[in-house]
Amino acid sequence: MAEKKLRFESGDGIPLEGLLLEGHTGRGVVITHPHPLYGGDMYNNVVAILQSAFQETGFSTLRFNFRGVGASSGAYDDGDGEQQDVNAALEAMQDMGVSAVDLAGYSFGAWVNARAASEAGAVCARMIMIAPPAAMLDFSPALNLPSLTLVITGSRDAFAPPEMLKKQVPLWNPAARLEVIKGADHFFYGFEKTLADVLKAHL
Repeated sequence: MAEKKLRFESGDGIPLEGLLLEGHTGRGVVITHPHPLYGGDMYNNVVAILQSAFQETGFSTLRFNFRGVGASSGAYDDGDGEQQDVNAALEAMQDMGVSAVDLAGYSFGAWVNARAASEAGAVCARMIMIAPPAAMLDFSPALNLPSLTLVITGSRDAFAPPEMLKKQVPLWNPAARLEVIKGADHFFYGFEKTLADVLKAHL
C-alpha cells in the first residue's frame, strides 16, 4: 500500500501537507521531521524509517511538513507555530477514527513534539524521540512527558549526546528508556537498519 496525500489546517488556519497510510490496528502515529532551516522535511531518511517501522506493525501513519516546508503554507516560526501544526496533525488522525495516536519525532521534530505535549496540551498515547538535540535546543528539565517511552540516539551524536540525555531523560519521564546505537551520529547514515530494528522491537 502506498501513502496518500493529505491536506489539513493548523490551528491558526495555515494549510499543511502530509502523507497518510491507513493501518489495521486502530492505532496511529504522527511523525515530525528535522529542522526546516537545515533542509529537514517529511522525506528525511529517519522520518521514512519511523514511518516504515510503524506501518509494518499495523499503525496508521501520518508524516507531514511543518509550516513553510514543501507545499505547506506559512513560514518557519522557531518551534512555536509548529506546536500548533503537531496538534492539528493529531486532531486530523483522531478525526479519522484512530483512537490511540502516538507521537514520534526526529531531532527538531522531537523538540517540537516535547514542547507541544508539555506546553500546548498535545495528547498522545506514547511518545518516541529520535536524537532530541539537547545540546542545540532548549529542552527544559521542567518538561513533563508522561507519555514518553523511548529515546534513541547515536554514540557519536554531537547534537543529542548520550551523556547529556542520560541525565535529562529521567527528568522528562523516569520510566522512559534510552537506547544508544553504537557508532551512529545524528544522521544515522549507515545505521538505518539498526534504528529500524530498535523501533520495531519497541513497538
